[in-house]
This record gives sequence, structure tokens and C-alpha cells, in this order.
Amino acid sequence: MSLEAFLDDTPGEVRGMVARDGRFEHLLIQREDDVAEHRLGARCVGRIVEVHPGLKGAFVDLGPIIHGFLPFRGQDRLAVGQKVEVQVSAEPREGKGPTLRLIGAGESAPRLLAPGPTVAETLRRLAPGVEPVTGLAAIQASWDAEEEAGWPGEFFEDTGLDMMVQRTRALVAVDLDLSPAQGVSFGASARTRANRQGVQAAARMIRLKRWGGLVAIDLIGTGQDGDVVMAAAKEAFGVDPDVVFGPVNRFGVLQLALPWRLTPLEEVLNGHDRRRRPEQRAQDAVRSLRHSLLSDTTIPRITVRCAPDEAALAAPWVARLGPRAHLIGDPAIGPGAFIREEG
Repeated sequence: MSLEAFLDDTPGEVRGMVARDGRFEHLLIQREDDVAEHRLGARCVGRIVEVHPGLKGAFVDLGPIIHGFLPFRGQDRLAVGQKVEVQVSAEPREGKGPTLRLIGAGESAPRLLAPGPTVAETLRRLAPGVEPVTGLAAIQASWDAEEEAGWPGEFFEDTGLDMMVQRTRALVAVDLDLSPAQGVSFGASARTRANRQGVQAAARMIRLKRWGGLVAIDLIGTGQDGDVVMAAAKEAFGVDPDVVFGPVNRFGVLQLALPWRLTPLEEVLNGHDRRRRPEQRAQDAVRSLRHSLLSDTTIPRITVRCAPDEAALAAPWVARLGPRAHLIGDPAIGPGAFIREEG
């Protein structure tokens, strides 16, 4: 088994990627304009602004615009106005604020006490002992990981496995089918092998997309060996104590619940309206410009042309790329498009 880590530190946005056996499993993204109080692992002092018995929790003012939600544990008793020290256990998603974990009593005004881990720190945890690759290879890895995360499914020629992964508001649905390749049958051993491969591949893709919640995996065939399937699922989804596994039901569906921790990747890149955010389009132009600068250090000047509003967002980042980097806002260029010019 090979493990690789990549660190792309482009002005405005840092990305970290982890690949196992040549396939990406994690894509981390932190932007300079992120709300630090909403990042996973951040510790803050907040003020209780609403106690909601029906939700068994309280809403907490952390200072920034969106309030966090603090679920009650056991005999927690909190009152409006009370100051608490909390840690972010799940980042914002779908217009909701971060989920919090109570550390203890707090003092003074809502504020950030300690930011969450950086991308580099998280890479060290995910790939211990692996030195991250930087530069050109890291930029390419960030593009490849993002492209891979956008795939709705995958086909495996060795087993004939056809896998599709889709997320709805209620759950993540994984459909496994068997379209046998040459020399592969529909026999029990072929189905078992494809199911194991499908569970592994689904776990990798769900991690890459940064999804959580209820997961339903429609296995190939019925009458599954529950112990075999469960062993494959636990190996695929890891030893996280917050993962809850359900038995394979009589319809051949394996259900499990994954903790939400990171903002889903599609929301990070595209926002709530599923359109690529203007800031991300500007960042795309900057990353492409940086790639060009690193690809050939002999070119004295490289210019990127993009839409004027995106150029305005990208300008401070381009300025940090050095004297060879230039930027022009061109009204003739549409949103998300950019042109690189040399010399």
C-alpha cells in the first residue's frame, strides 16, 4: 500500500490531498477568507442566545454572522446569556452554522481562542511520516482530486463492478451492480468480490466528497453473508468510533451513519446555489497562473485575463506571486473563463 500527500499553498487558498494506492481519498481546502470560528477543531468562547428543548440543544453566538448549535449531553443545563467555551465538531453546511462541543464555562465576550488545525497539520495526521509534495505536482494533484470528487460513480473492469454514489437531503445512496467482464461470472464468489470492492470504493469516494449522515449501500444480490459484509465495511470506513453500522437487511442493503465533520466539497466550491463561487473562479485563475509560472521560470512575464469582477478578487493574490505575474480584467471574457498570455 502506498500513501502520498500533497500540499498546494497558492495565495488565497491552501489545499491538501491524500492519495492511497494512486487514488485520492481526501481533499482539504482552507481559504484566507474562511471564518476561523467555524473551522473544524476551532475553540471559542460563545454566549448562549437561545435554548431549544425540542432540539435538545442551544444556539451559541460565536461572534461571526452564523450561530453555532450546541447539542446537550446528559444532564447539561444551560441558560440564555451564559458564557461557554466550545469547540467546533462539525463545520457549517446547507446554511446551518457549525455544530459545537461543550468544553466548559467561558468568560468575557465571544471570541476565537484557538483556530482549528491547518491543512499541513491535518495532512500530518492523515498521512503520518509522509512528507507532502509541493509545487507543480501539488497543483496538478489538487486539480486531479477535484475532478475525481466530481465523478458520480466508477466502473471496474477487473470485476465488472458498476458503482454509483448519489447524495440527497435524506441520505447518501450507493448502488452496486455487476456487469461481468470477460471471464467473470455472476456466481456467489464474483458477487462477494464485487461487493467488497464496491464498499471500499464507496467509502473512498464519500471521504473525498466530504459527506456524512445516513448511507445506504445496495449490495449485489440478496442473502448476503452479514459477517463478511460487515468486516469489509468496517475496514473500508475505518475505526472512527462515531461511525454506526447497521446490519444488512433482507433486501440486501447495508446501512451506516457517518459523522458530519467537514463542509461538503460541492458546497465549498460552488456555494448553496451549486454555481461556482466568484471567489473560487478567481482562485482558479490564480492557481492556473501560478502553475504556469512554476512550469517555466525563464518566461519573464505571464498574464492572465479574466472577467473584471473576478480580476478584482484575484488582484491581491496575484500580487503575491511576484513580478512575473500580471492580471487584466477583460469585459469580453465570461465568468469562470480566463486566458493566459506569455511575454
